[in-house]
Amino acid sequence: MITNTDMFAPMLEADPGFQDAWNTFSDKWRDHLEPPFYLALNALARHLIARLEAGDTASFDAVFDVVERWHVEGDDYVREAATIGLLEDLQNTKLHMSTDPAAFRPWLRPESLLWWEGVEDFWAGRTPLVTKRA
Repeated sequence: MITNTDMFAPMLEADPGFQDAWNTFSDKWRDHLEPPFYLALNALARHLIARLEAGDTASFDAVFDVVERWHVEGDDYVREAATIGLLEDLQNTKLHMSTDPAAFRPWLRPESLLWWEGVEDFWAGRTPLVTKRA
């Protein structure tokens, strides 16, 4: 079971380019019993969007393998954070300057894709809560 305290280790292995942002986050929240991991996920989303905009997607297969593991192997917190903390931010058009959120779809694995679509359904008003599309 992946927990919030160990969820970023496989991501840093999949995308070592995120290490500096992770170190900044870790240093800032070092003294907190429960760091706000959602802020780290927002930083990860911004990092991935910047990589997409630069056309630097070589590690995206490994990155989205980790996202899938968060959805499948994560505890409740990790599963929710993967959806609300990361996928929702990746879909935020205000974070995209020259790309479209849909450009991430080819890298989404089956479970992550269902949650991605659930976020789309919520923002389109088709569901009152973010739920996994059936």
